[in-house]
Amino acid sequence: MQSKIHAGRFFEDFKLHEVIQHATPRTITAGDSALYIALTGARNPLHCSAPLAQALGYPATPVDDLLAFHIAFGKTVPDVSVNAVANLGYADVRFLQPVYVGDTLTTSSEVIGLKQNSSGKNGVVWVRSTTLNQQQQPVLSWVRWVMVQKRNHAAPAPETVIPELPEFVAPESLAVPANFKLHPDLATATAGKYWWDDYEVGECMRHPAGLTINESDHTLATHLYQNNARLHFDAHLMKSTPQGKRLVYGGVVISACRALSYEGLENAISIVAINGGTHANPSYAGDTIYCLTKVLDKWSLPHPELGALRLRMVGVKNMPPTTLENIKTTHGYHPHVVLDLDYTVLIPRKGN
Repeated sequence: MQSKIHAGRFFEDFKLHEVIQHATPRTITAGDSALYIALTGARNPLHCSAPLAQALGYPATPVDDLLAFHIAFGKTVPDVSVNAVANLGYADVRFLQPVYVGDTLTTSSEVIGLKQNSSGKNGVVWVRSTTLNQQQQPVLSWVRWVMVQKRNHAAPAPETVIPELPEFVAPESLAVPANFKLHPDLATATAGKYWWDDYEVGECMRHPAGLTINESDHTLATHLYQNNARLHFDAHLMKSTPQGKRLVYGGVVISACRALSYEGLENAISIVAINGGTHANPSYAGDTIYCLTKVLDKWSLPHPELGALRLRMVGVKNMPPTTLENIKTTHGYHPHVVLDLDYTVLIPRKGN
């Protein structure tokens, strides 16, 4: 009798250019937003204050950009990465329009690249995922690549196809909210003193606070995002692995760093792109995450009141960033570096 259990896809199950429609549409609730704040300590007032959001030209309080991304990402896990060895990276992540409480998100993915590893035991899969709201409008799109186990090591290797990906999302491709209007209440709400004009390319901010990730924190986060990847979800299974315990989902680290970077980036109102990212080393429950940010570039935008900052956000575990001299060593990333994320934010301009 054929088993009715869907064990997820293995490397040999992926076919180039196939489109996978992911299950479980998700309607975003106010409870989701409240729990996200409880888990991360995120303090961006745009996602906390309805009067402020409306004063800035939004019809309602938008959902935190990363909450929307993690929920959309979670839809892809059962079909793409439930049998993952590791999630290797992100590129060309575009936040196309705000997500609001009451929106229902559905996600699909196209396989755009395949490469079997030399061991023959696993391979790398590239997918481009797109998330739509209930009006069939795209709200998110992204590329990620993941190393996936093979079920049958003797299965033939597919033709190697490695997609070409942009180094970053170009400023002319950024989705800028046309109805945004700067309001003096923003400076009061954020307590931020610095605007787009005040940042210099090359400057580095070593954010002072740390955040310890507890077992309950990352467990609730993977539940909230419905991310059932076994290496994050199944403690019993992970006991038999070289790590011996569950890995913290990389999105938890991204959100922790985004929350920690509030000091120094208080007026960065939203994320519009993730240009690339690497989970440089694993994180586990009990790790304390710190963060530093480097300004890679700054761009003027067609909107007269907004500019964009391209930032490099580096997450560091169990050592304050003030003591980190080099992000990379001759052998790769420093062992305490857990995240290297290139992303772009919108920030109002001074004097408008």
